[in-house]
Amino acid sequence: MSPVIEEHARARLITDGPLTRPVPVDLRYDPADERRTVHIGLPDGTDWAFGRDLLERGLRTPIERGAVRIWPCGRTQLIVELHSTDGVEVFQFEIRTLIRFLARTRTQTPAATPDAGRTPQPPSRTTRTETSRTTRTDKSAEQEEGATQGTGAQPAHG
Repeated sequence: MSPVIEEHARARLITDGPLTRPVPVDLRYDPADERRTVHIGLPDGTDWAFGRDLLERGLRTPIERGAVRIWPCGRTQLIVELHSTDGVEVFQFEIRTLIRFLARTRTQTPAATPDAGRTPQPPSRTTRTETSRTTRTDKSAEQEEGATQGTGAQPAHG
């Protein structure tokens, strides 16, 4: 069994105000997860999970799937926009941090089951509490998944 890859990183939380603020985030990847899922853990205890392919493609071109939108911002930044029933959170990452993290995930991925042959999973949002973890999947993404079964990326509504 391969070890779980975890990396502590910093992102900038983009707000409506004139200032952004740096926030710590945790990037996590478990190679044993057959869905090739990456997790972004936010400071408020929220954990977003979505396909590694979404993050990889977002480094090169704008992409969205369900409640997650990702796009490059210049040559050194990446924007990750996360939609939930609580609102929208927008984070700016250094591309080099994500490239390093994704490179580590590729070294731990079993070669027998490539990403290309699988159906992309809708993003999910997990809220951590001190005593338990409860998974909440974005309902609009579930509805879109049902309506567009097997088509890959679904449009986000917001």
